Amino acid sequence: MADDPENLLIMTVDGGDVTIRLRPDLAPKHVERIKELTREGFYDGIVFHRVIPGFMAQGGDPTGTGMSGSDKPDLQAEFSDAKHIRGVCSMARTSYPHSANSQFFICFGDATFLDRQYSVWGEVIEGMEHIDALPKGEPPANPGKIIKARIAADK
Repeated sequence: MADDPENLLIMTVDGGDVTIRLRPDLAPKHVERIKELTREGFYDGIVFHRVIPGFMAQGGDPTGTGMSGSDKPDLQAEFSDAKHIRGVCSMARTSYPHSANSQFFICFGDATFLDRQYSVWGEVIEGMEHIDALPKGEPPANPGKIIKARIAADK
């Protein structure tokens, strides 16, 4: 699959760059939201507030608590058959399926028990080692953060 710069998210974290291939074919509205928030600078400086070894790293809450999101309306779920495996990026939500907003998580390993319950919007294609290296905890004592996020097409 040739990578379209319009559908590549480059997230600079403490350890280096993480490149995520966006998947509008799976979750077009969620990809649109990720791109919109990225272009607004929303994710810049936001921490990974929940990092569970062997499971996932979660971020996207401007308060760093896991209890908040952007000022945009919540999204309708776009569940698919995509597997929650290492490197997959999916939207976090409350127990209500249509409550995804700005929070997301990146899977460290097999989390297929989440399949068809969360909206998969991307996959890490480079830099997963930087996600692996994020400080662990719920929340971590000194959380890792997104220094800068950008869409590759926006040089």
